[in-house]
Amino acid sequence: MLPFHPSRHTTLRWPGAGLVFAAGLLAATLARADYLWIQPEANGAGAKVFTGELRKPLEKLPTLQDAKAVLPEAGEAPYAQAADHFDIPKAAGDTRFVATRIGIDGVLTYYQARFGRVQTEAVNDLELVPTEPGGNTYRLIFKGRPVAASQVNVDTSEGWHRVLTPAKDGTVSFTPYIPGLYVLEVTARVNNGSVTLGGKKYDDVRHTATLSFEIPR
Repeated sequence: MLPFHPSRHTTLRWPGAGLVFAAGLLAATLARADYLWIQPEANGAGAKVFTGELRKPLEKLPTLQDAKAVLPEAGEAPYAQAADHFDIPKAAGDTRFVATRIGIDGVLTYYQARFGRVQTEAVNDLELVPTEPGGNTYRLIFKGRPVAASQVNVDTSEGWHRVLTPAKDGTVSFTPYIPGLYVLEVTARVNNGSVTLGGKKYDDVRHTATLSFEIPR
């Protein structure tokens, strides 16, 4: 059984550097942030996108803006919204879903989810990317540049949680032995990086990225 770690605080750094990101880049997050993740349907017909946490999904989707599904072979794709999830089409390769949330506390969050470990390049602004197709080592990319998180959280459908810490080169590695769904998550706040959206300025801006994949039974 892997150890349980309750904290979700993370700090992002340039690999090999001793300084936390400067203004406009990523700094630390709040604990236990909700995230958005993709999981395939059991019948293989498509996938569902949920919010909350893997072991505690929200019963009702929050109000999200600019939602978009991106498939590797077709680009932007149609999706359907249900009460507690989105339905997206089946894809042959890595699938992505992004959305924006404006919280009642004035926090602007960019949700960026990816399912699959085939591609070794990032598409979303913040994305965990395998260093080789299907590999167990991942590099975090923010707007095209590699960064190092102080931790990456792993949740699984089998009910355990693990916190990964980066190597000196900024990568994180682990071997998923237990069959089931895995969700790797990073959430970070943009430090002094205000955003104007719909004519309103937001000073608290966060990016939440997940990478999910399945280990077959």
